Amino acid sequence: MPASPLTVAQELAPHIRACADEIEARRELPRPLFESLADAGLFQLALPRSLGCPEIDLPDYIQVIEELGKADASTAWAINQGGIFATLATRMPHKAAKAIWIDTPRAVVANTPLATFKAVTVPGGYRVSGRGGFSTGCRHASWLAAHATLYDGEQPRLRPNGNPETRFLFVPKPEVEIVDTWRVRGMRGTGTHHFVADGAFVPEERTVGSDPPWPPREDGTLYRFPRTLLFASGDASVALGLARAALDAFVELAGAKTPRRVVGLLREQPMVQADVGLAEAHLRSGRALLTETVRETWAAAAAGPLALEHRAALRLAATHAIRLAAEVVDAVYNAAGATAIYESHVLQRYFQDMHVITQHIQGRRAHYELVGRYWLGLPVEETGDTGL
Repeated sequence: MPASPLTVAQELAPHIRACADEIEARRELPRPLFESLADAGLFQLALPRSLGCPEIDLPDYIQVIEELGKADASTAWAINQGGIFATLATRMPHKAAKAIWIDTPRAVVANTPLATFKAVTVPGGYRVSGRGGFSTGCRHASWLAAHATLYDGEQPRLRPNGNPETRFLFVPKPEVEIVDTWRVRGMRGTGTHHFVADGAFVPEERTVGSDPPWPPREDGTLYRFPRTLLFASGDASVALGLARAALDAFVELAGAKTPRRVVGLLREQPMVQADVGLAEAHLRSGRALLTETVRETWAAAAAGPLALEHRAALRLAATHAIRLAAEVVDAVYNAAGATAIYESHVLQRYFQDMHVITQHIQGRRAHYELVGRYWLGLPVEETGDTGL
């Protein structure tokens, strides 16, 4: 009987942890590590059973991502971004999806979230050109999904509602140029660079839209969730795993360090004891809220379309888990004193990584306002990365 994805993640965690410094220095996953993760199927967890993949339940998925986040946040983030984007396979013809995600060895598709590319209609497909950013894992990807506005001649193609039509167009890696732009202080190993396409041809069957009229061809429960909430659930799990690792690292430090001009170890200081108690409460609260909400929304989605009420609850739980995880990391970073400012101590990386996660769209504090508006009976945006 094959090992569960959670067991696989737990078995790979020591290898990931051992690569953490190299991941940071290289600003991408080292090739041997990437191959180990791909061969273990961790980028294919959310692909459908019709492609021979796990089609994992969301309650199980967030446990896997949290476990990976404890080992290295950049690695967990790359797996979540590649894995959840792969759910678009359910909106494509089976043959095309299989060619991209299954027939291509160790296939990962990197993408760009904003429709900054232009795709001009030509016989059989499109010519796509442009530049896009925030393409996590693009150096080890096999395909790059250019998010583009479609043009018929000089005019953008319009949907029935009058908005320009946008799609993701899948371009083989050799046909794009990776531009080294990911010069950051946290989450360096995600390799979230820009890429450029210059007139690459993409056949019609290798394109897909993320919104109606592009409903999933699969009826699995996982595909009844808006993709943005799947991303958010995974991002929150990365943050929780990172916060647990930071708290554990601080406990180890507190049992060894005697602060300057203080009598006794760091762990013997009442203020530190209070900080650790509160941090543990925050971490357990955020994790419990996310876990419970994911289970409730999964049960609701299994019974039918996911109602706005459940989407609002999941948006809130993911946001709150990220914000509480950040409070945990801030607390232990402050309590660690000058030790935490040095690159040689892991708390410095945890601090930097967490504060890149909080800047991501899924961790925005504005989501509290969005959910508050919904529960107060006011109109809300229902789609997109900032909606329900």
